[in-house]
Amino acid sequence: MPEIDNIHFVPAGWEQEIKSRVGAIAQAIAAQGIDAMLLAGNMDLYYTSGRVFNGFTYITAGGDVHYYVRRPVGYASAPGVTYVRKPELIPAHLGRLPGTITMMADTMPHAQWERMSKAFAGATMVDGSAIMRQLRSVKTPMEQQFLLESARRHVAVYKQVPQLYKPGMTDLELEIEIERAVRQQGSIGFVRCHGDAMEMFMGSLLVGDNADVPSPYDFAMGGAGINLSQPVGASGTVIKPGNSIMVDMGMNYAGYMTDMTRTFALGELPPKALIAHNLSIAVNHELARVGHDGMMARDLYDLALKMSRTAGMEPYFMGHRQQAGFVGHGLGLETNEAPVLSPRSRDVLRTGQVVAIEPKYVLPGVGAVGIENTYIVTPDHLECITCMPEQLHHIDVPY
Repeated sequence: MPEIDNIHFVPAGWEQEIKSRVGAIAQAIAAQGIDAMLLAGNMDLYYTSGRVFNGFTYITAGGDVHYYVRRPVGYASAPGVTYVRKPELIPAHLGRLPGTITMMADTMPHAQWERMSKAFAGATMVDGSAIMRQLRSVKTPMEQQFLLESARRHVAVYKQVPQLYKPGMTDLELEIEIERAVRQQGSIGFVRCHGDAMEMFMGSLLVGDNADVPSPYDFAMGGAGINLSQPVGASGTVIKPGNSIMVDMGMNYAGYMTDMTRTFALGELPPKALIAHNLSIAVNHELARVGHDGMMARDLYDLALKMSRTAGMEPYFMGHRQQAGFVGHGLGLETNEAPVLSPRSRDVLRTGQVVAIEPKYVLPGVGAVGIENTYIVTPDHLECITCMPEQLHHIDVPY
């Protein structure tokens, strides 16, 4: 039976969890001489309040927090909540205005930034994107528990894939069946992406040469999609013997996302595909072995590229016609959080960060092969939480 349940809940310790996060933000801005932080993005609001609402979180360097809400109704009796018809009313409620206030330039629209700058006339506005990006990248023990549960449910879905396949299916038809299974396992049903013009529904399923179709999005793999309004992923390709089937569907449990890719095949793939797939497994294992707290993220990318080059697979590494410029990325409330495993990354691995590592190879005439796992950074290695067999799976052979 499906494992869907009611995840609209407040876990034990949630109030203290939010208080701890707010305290960490207060310490971070105080260390930089900033008086207050104003947050407006959905995931920053969720991170600092435990819910998504239309409005703002206001945190002072002294650790005070207040929530200014426009919608929905029903929070008026909650402590620290004030309803405001428009954000220009916030300064009047504060009484004493901050000298320096930080907001998120990487997610806040320019028009809103200008509007709030006028509302807080006289205050110096600075970008706090790097502060929040670093704080959110290191997951608390409670966040790690959410991610572990997401990973467990993720694996449960992937084990169903051979049974979900029916002869004559297209990639889109199989993807829809997997999406249904993902929802039944408790996923909220979409993937939140950090970054400009980054959007995806519930993940990607790529069959054969569709994996080699370039996409405008900064994802590891491409795909034509089913419409030019979202040119990525499944395209309606019929699944045929000799083509790889790369399943890269996300799981988003209680807002926390895990990433996992497994490659399936209908019939046999050529020997080169098996070599590339096994190389992907080897790269994952080696990066997990050597990765540790304090390591430069770019060093992991360099190692993956070196292993691919040594094996003669560099032309197919992270794409063929169009190659992605990274081999992994941070995860949490969004995909593409810090750290980014790319050749020019300045990110440093920290204990408690969560990263997806996805060395993939695209072979013309075959498709994409390889795996992706989600790992938690520890002091001396990367701990895999998406624990499912990694070998090439035959879709016509059920578990």
